[in-house]
Amino acid sequence: MVAELVNLLPADYAAGHFIGRAQSPEGPRIIALREGRIFDLTQLVATSSGAVARKVFSGGEDIGAVEDSLPAGWSLLSPIDLQCIKAAGVTFALSAIERVIEERARGDAAKAAAIRQALEDKVGGIRDVVPGSAEAAQLKALLIEEGMWSQYLEVAIGPDAEIFSKSPVLSSVGAGATIGVRSDSSWNNPEPEVVLVCDAHGEVVGATLGNDVNLRDFEGRSALLLSKAKDNTASCAIGPLIRLFDDGFTMDDVRKANVDLTIDGPEGYRLEGTNDMGQISRDPADLVSQCLSEHHYPDGFVLFCGTLFAPTQDRDEPGAGFTHKVGDVVTIASQRIGTLSNTVSTSRDAPPWTVGIGEFVRNLAQRGLIDRI
Repeated sequence: MVAELVNLLPADYAAGHFIGRAQSPEGPRIIALREGRIFDLTQLVATSSGAVARKVFSGGEDIGAVEDSLPAGWSLLSPIDLQCIKAAGVTFALSAIERVIEERARGDAAKAAAIRQALEDKVGGIRDVVPGSAEAAQLKALLIEEGMWSQYLEVAIGPDAEIFSKSPVLSSVGAGATIGVRSDSSWNNPEPEVVLVCDAHGEVVGATLGNDVNLRDFEGRSALLLSKAKDNTASCAIGPLIRLFDDGFTMDDVRKANVDLTIDGPEGYRLEGTNDMGQISRDPADLVSQCLSEHHYPDGFVLFCGTLFAPTQDRDEPGAGFTHKVGDVVTIASQRIGTLSNTVSTSRDAPPWTVGIGEFVRNLAQRGLIDRI
């Protein structure tokens, strides 16, 4: 059962400003939340990317109080549409160590525990190193000398961040939707992250939450399998809404955010963890700058900032670590941003993705909204 809208929002939602998307019987709509009310912005701007580009966050038709939820027949969608979906990897020291473990275990979860202990003893000092600094270069030289260097450590402490394309335009799913892992994956996990929302010029206008669903066995076999590990049907969840930056919510709130994760399994299993943004190795603003680089994003982009959380708690067999089961309920929450909850299926069995750019544009044209993109 999908939670009521008010239960997905932060406690101070009435003092904040939010935009998002909802599916109505006619098609997707752009909604805004302010002062505890829901407004339909669709007649002003028909896309989330357009709202961000033109800063169309006010006005619209008042359609009710947040406590009364969305109109009957409406449901939340991912709050983005035409924006490119980008992600930064290995932005925390712990995630760097876990990626090296995947690489050395060649995707075999059973080998991970022993490798983890050996690596912690060797590269624990990575936690205190500023990426791209002279100290980072010295650590790199030492680790190369000891035969411990890895491509993952390169992006963890080197000058260049790992930035990759997570998922195609319009493919992300929203709060309450099914998320998918490949049916042939035996070692996988959620990645609870803050997602920054940017316009075409790299200005960050707000933040939301994301689940960068990851296949550890695929990426562990080879980093060249990153796209198979990351980009699968329903493998990218974003939501519930975009909280816009204002006097009461800024990038500093992102920098100190805790992103809590809970997994409730169908067999009664429960796992809890936290992604503490205060421990990120690269500042979020630097990640945005590296993502923008010399690229062009005419419809804007969103950027997953990476995660500290890498589940190592055994689920079934000692030493086998964690992996998803069909029916897992994954809940990601942050005090100032909201709650994103999804249920796990396989990508093969998840609802198929059918509304691509062509179908999306056709729907807007049929509704007379094509000039409001």
